Amino acid sequence: MESVNPLTSFQWTPQPEAERLVRRLVDDFLHQSEFAVQLRDRMYREAGMRFLDLVDHLRLPSNDKLEQELIAAGYCRQAEGSIQGTLYEQPHGIFPRVILDDSIAKTSLAIKVESVADFESVWQTGTTVIGEPLAPIRWAKVWGGATSELWIVERHGYTSFAAEVTPPTATKVLFHADCFRRRPRIRSDDIGFDATERMIDAAIADLGVDYACDLFFSIEREFWQRRNRAAQVQKARQDRLGFGWANHDHHTYRSSRQHFARMIGLFEKLGCYCRERFYAGREAGWGAQVLEQPKTGIVVFADVDLSPDELIADFSHEPLAERHNLGTVGLWCALHGESFLAAGMHHLECQFDFDALQTQLKQEAGVTVMKPFTDFSYLRQAFTQGERWPVRPERIEKLLQAGRITETHAEAFRRDGAIGSHLENLERNEGFKGFNQTGVSEIIVATDPRKHLPAASA
Repeated sequence: MESVNPLTSFQWTPQPEAERLVRRLVDDFLHQSEFAVQLRDRMYREAGMRFLDLVDHLRLPSNDKLEQELIAAGYCRQAEGSIQGTLYEQPHGIFPRVILDDSIAKTSLAIKVESVADFESVWQTGTTVIGEPLAPIRWAKVWGGATSELWIVERHGYTSFAAEVTPPTATKVLFHADCFRRRPRIRSDDIGFDATERMIDAAIADLGVDYACDLFFSIEREFWQRRNRAAQVQKARQDRLGFGWANHDHHTYRSSRQHFARMIGLFEKLGCYCRERFYAGREAGWGAQVLEQPKTGIVVFADVDLSPDELIADFSHEPLAERHNLGTVGLWCALHGESFLAAGMHHLECQFDFDALQTQLKQEAGVTVMKPFTDFSYLRQAFTQGERWPVRPERIEKLLQAGRITETHAEAFRRDGAIGSHLENLERNEGFKGFNQTGVSEIIVATDPRKHLPAASA
């Protein structure tokens, strides 16, 4: 039996036909709504965001020709009992869902927001909100015309469309959010993992796995944001428009070899499944497991030091033996702690207009972006300049005594700290859902703390 290469067995490809169709449908809607055009323009001008990236779904009158176009573009009919009409999804890329309904005469388009209330506080449309506060789904129609309507939708691990869903009590949601915020991060790693697992179990019992997952990662974004100025600047820009982090693309965690399988297990407990793998090559000595939670839209990029002979094995679930030499990821964890605990995420990647965000951050706040590590027509990626964090002296001494860093490294880390986190600027086109393995490899090598020592200490 022919063996399967885990690095090539899961491939994403651009979907240009689907993008052309979706762009045409969205453009047709924009031609009918001055409010939507105003929203699109301000998103681009004030936050570097693209209207298309935030479209949750479109609902259109049934049309045989359009149905055939959807199918030709890779859309598939889905069973969905909570809506009137027929639901279509494109499983090969990142695209909004489309509903064809022969009972309606108007076209409606819904945009994703983190909070319906926050959006309404900014735009003051006077709309009626459907759904209780903190319910799994909330809706609001923010504009209506003769032939079309613009809605906003807030989802918490709920992909269906029925507004009558029975919500968990707001008190329970707030209680588990409070627990996730207070979870122990700086005590021993074992205590931190054990306590977090108990909290995840309790949240799942009260809220269900999908809502618990959505809530957990919203708190993770908060923790990361507090330690990253670029994130604070950009989040404020998006909050001024009422979107929050609704444009998040993936959450990147770095892990020691010791705790990698435990971390993956907790992500799986939150409903994530393992998607494609990455390997950065011998020089970087690093690999990654991509995970996705389909009900929440959460994607996790989990990094760990890895050697070539470990690729074919199930490195995400089998224990990885500790080794003396630390790669980029292992050293980052040794300096700052586990991403899952003390350090927080290495970066959050969100979807933007790549050029607009880069220009705006520099002009408005002096935040600069590193050289792009991916620059394809369908995928562009670059980190903001890294946030330099102080390193606890005991971490430096432990590394020095173990011979894992030199005295030169130790002196520089004591004085100047080490690169901690980034915000990532990402632009996806043609619905491309994957990543650039070569580019990711290069940026991992480029962000190794040992390559960022001041000249005087080198």
